[in-house]
Amino acid sequence: MAGPHPEFIPPARPIIGEAEIEAAVRVLRSGRVVQGPEVAAFEEEFGELVAGRHCVAVNSGTSALQLTLMALGFGPGDEVIVPSFSFAASANAVRLVGAEPVFVDIEPGSFCVDPEAVAAAVTPRTVAIMPVHLYGHPAAMDRIMAIAEQHGLAVVEDAAQAHGASLHGTPVGAFGTAGCFSFYPTKNMHALEGGMVTTADAELARTLRLLRNQGMEQRYANEIVGANMRMTDVAAAIGRVQLGQLGEWTEQRRANAKYLDSNITGMVTPPVADAAKHVYHQYTVRVKGDRDAAQARLTELGIGNAVYYPTPIHRLKPYLTEDGKPGPWELPETERAAAEVLSLPVHPSLTQADLERIAEAANLAGGAR
Repeated sequence: MAGPHPEFIPPARPIIGEAEIEAAVRVLRSGRVVQGPEVAAFEEEFGELVAGRHCVAVNSGTSALQLTLMALGFGPGDEVIVPSFSFAASANAVRLVGAEPVFVDIEPGSFCVDPEAVAAAVTPRTVAIMPVHLYGHPAAMDRIMAIAEQHGLAVVEDAAQAHGASLHGTPVGAFGTAGCFSFYPTKNMHALEGGMVTTADAELARTLRLLRNQGMEQRYANEIVGANMRMTDVAAAIGRVQLGQLGEWTEQRRANAKYLDSNITGMVTPPVADAAKHVYHQYTVRVKGDRDAAQARLTELGIGNAVYYPTPIHRLKPYLTEDGKPGPWELPETERAAAEVLSLPVHPSLTQADLERIAEAANLAGGAR
């Protein structure tokens, strides 16, 4: 059996440099390691990325989504409109508070939720819309916000993959009732692990702070039933270092994507909507031929690649009906995307030589049979 390619280019490469290590050591030596001054500073600095909104740091992106739905008071009997073409955490957060996800289709270009499908899915039980800014491309928030306003719905942005993305100059995380970010190691910026909720509503922010910390702001003065979803100061210190480099890394990702757009002809490159700033968490193409063969050829040529996501959420086991079948969802664009998408390396650690190899391999793999 052939071994790994000697010059393998990984699909993602988390950045952990000396500055991150020094920040972590500094916090460990300080003795203030959980939800202390570093967390407060990280929240304030992250606010600059989301038009000055209140920011509440938590221990993961999934926690950010779950706590937001809890803080809004959603639960059994409520419906939240969610795209099925996403990571399972989007729908899991809905189920974790006892509500039901209502799956809708995506736009073929952006891979984000289709506003027309959202509008058609609203029922008297609908309480919220959860658009996902998938792969770093902003969802059509102007149209989604109009639907939400018409029906009196909350909007919870799943911005886990879209730090710094924007639409018409407004950053993601600054449109809806709340925005939820992830700082998992493979994201455009990370904190080893962590999440952030952004909101313009001061009372919602206070409720989130209570919920993440056992329902208390003052020690032993519990006001509500809460959870333990705090961010550590070690994570926050790393996040602050990463946040300071996010702008530079984002422009490098965008430059890398521009090169791939101009040089890949064997696959369908990702379009970008008008007035959208795509931050390319993933550079996701469509393979019109045999995707398995294309993946095998890319791997043979030393190009890391991955499928995000091969199984739409509505087809995953927890979301099947009692007889083991998908629910009554008609999601043709979702099914098509799941069968065609393939993500190629776009991370800021790529060299020009890497980019040339990726484009050449993609063109070869696009014709693989």
